[in-house]
Amino acid sequence: MLRDAFVSAARVAERGLERIGRRKGAPVLDPYIGYATPEGRVLRARVLTHLRASEPDPEQSRLTNLRQMASLFITDEVAGIAVLSEGVEALSDAEGYVTLTVPGAGAGPWDDVPMRIAGRPDSEVICPVQVPGATARWLVISDIDDTMIETGAHSLARNLWTTFTGSALTRVVHPDAVKLMATLAERGRNPVFYVSSSPWNLHDFLEGLFARADLPRGPMFLRDLGVSPSGGIGAGHLDHKSAAIDTILAATPDLPVLLLGDSGQKDAHVYRDAIRRHSGRVRGVALREPAPGVGADDAAAIAEIEAAGVPCYHGPGFGGALAYWGLTPEDEQRQA
Repeated sequence: MLRDAFVSAARVAERGLERIGRRKGAPVLDPYIGYATPEGRVLRARVLTHLRASEPDPEQSRLTNLRQMASLFITDEVAGIAVLSEGVEALSDAEGYVTLTVPGAGAGPWDDVPMRIAGRPDSEVICPVQVPGATARWLVISDIDDTMIETGAHSLARNLWTTFTGSALTRVVHPDAVKLMATLAERGRNPVFYVSSSPWNLHDFLEGLFARADLPRGPMFLRDLGVSPSGGIGAGHLDHKSAAIDTILAATPDLPVLLLGDSGQKDAHVYRDAIRRHSGRVRGVALREPAPGVGADDAAAIAEIEAAGVPCYHGPGFGGALAYWGLTPEDEQRQA
């Protein structure tokens, strides 16, 4: 009964936000970062009635930040729109999302691929696609909240306050995360992916935040928070992360993987299960502890990761991860 009431309220809220954001005019494409697979280059975008973006101002108030962040969630998606790229066509789904797989490997490490709405040359946008090179040694999959940036994701109230009252200038990126990711990416040699339960509405915001913090650019696998016909609100947190990891590993079948996360949102459980599904692929795991220590359930999952032969570093920061994984200082020096 309570669940039915919640779902009904969520649907009413979603329709209300869409009506607020609805504007007349030709649809536009909001491109996301794509990635390469053995079958080709995967382009991703969303068809909307208009784009919402704003430049952060260091002098603006938290109230202004709140208004700007809330506006990112007032979108009007357009379904059934044909999108083209290099002879491939796909239709946007009920939430406006569209995915195309374009044949060809691309030049790498980045390939800019044009895509547009059918019959609308003026709608063309560029979809950047990450293409791992032949010299790549591993790939990196990282969580975002409390792993790369301070969020308080383990506390819903703190998470919402931090997300909606901050800006790309005020949000705090962990310095040790920037240093570790730079080392692991080796100046673009190794592909980087980000997996998070944050909504797709924050894609542009996170891209800007990462660029300002000098975090390596990479495709993001975020979550759709729309209310589904079955009554669910997007995919579940754990299911979403697990499915994203499976997709990334299938896209890069020849590379071992390093997994970064935190102990506040069951990442140890997600990574333990991924290690079971992809035996031999995971080279190391590192978990930030946003709160002192780990709970009994996380400790048990970490023990299982270690028992599978995968070193799992955990602590308040990532400073000791490289040594714990057995990556020597020479690995850091190769990028110098």
